[in-house]
Order: sequence, then structure tokens, then C-alpha cells
Amino acid sequence: MELLDALSQTFDHATKVIGGVQPDQLGATTPCTEWNVRTLLSHMTGVVNNMGNGARGEELRPNMEQFPLEDDLGSQFRAEAERTLDAWKATDPSSNVNIGAGPMPAQAAMSINLLDTATHSWDVARATGQNGTLPDELATMVLSVAKGVVNDDIRKFAGIHPAIEISATANPTDQLVAFLGRQP
Repeated sequence: MELLDALSQTFDHATKVIGGVQPDQLGATTPCTEWNVRTLLSHMTGVVNNMGNGARGEELRPNMEQFPLEDDLGSQFRAEAERTLDAWKATDPSSNVNIGAGPMPAQAAMSINLLDTATHSWDVARATGQNGTLPDELATMVLSVAKGVVNDDIRKFAGIHPAIEISATANPTDQLVAFLGRQP
């Protein structure tokens, strides 16, 4: 599976989960203990917006946790995801982009976009009683990307908890979230 295809599928999955959030769930706690559903959705949508901005070489938004949310959360996320996916498609994968951590290869930035969206869509699903399971092939790819990106330094920098030990026979989504410090 190609990175852009995986990102597209992850955006589809996230849109479905976000579209399933009910207004009375916005204050619910999430596996990201510092955020409730509303602030996590602001973060997710803001990150996707900034990824597109970075891919296009545009100015980045500060403080993504305060990204303004619209009433139709799923449609808003879908619109930002489409803009960002179009920007990634137009970006030379061997070029450098700045998504907020300084210049880095576009492939690395797309990988971060993939990890952030896949992981936080699971967080939102968990917080709102939805099914956050990714298709196995997609989850396997995201896990492979995560293992190539997330090391101890990244865990400290990004606030990612240590991996949780689970059965090697667990489904790929559970393996992914456990690797990223979440209890499946």
C-alpha cells in the first residue's frame, strides 16, 4: 500500500468517526488525558489543515488545539482532509516541507500526518463509543510507519507514552494503539 493511499483511507476512516460524534459527547474525556473530544477534534482538524499548508509552502497556524470547529464536524474534517490530500499529491515526495518542526522530507511529514490521524481517530472513537478499528491492511501499514518513526526521543518530544505489551495475535489496530501507548 502506498503512503498516499493509506493517508486517503485514514482520512476516510477519520471522517466517518468524526461524523459520528454527537454534540453531547464533545466534553467527554479521551485516551489523550490532556484533551476532551472537542479539543482533540480541534487538534486533529488543525493538524490536517497545517499539513496541507506546509505541503503547499503556506504559513502555518499556531496552536492547533484552538482550531475553530464548525457544527458539521465530519464535513469540516473531510474538507480539510481533501485539501491536504490534494496538497500532498502535488508535492514532490523527495522535497522538503515545513509542518512546524522545521524542514523535513515530505515523505516523513506525510507519515506524521498518517500516524496522527489514524491514532487520534481511534482516540475519538474510543471516547464516543464508536468502532475505531482500521481495516487490517491499513492498520498494519500504519503500525509499520509508526515503528519507523516513533523512537524514545520522539516519544518524549511528542508526549507519546511507552508501548504497552499486548498479545502478538492481537488485531493490527490494537497492536498500533498499544505501540503508541494506549490501552486497546
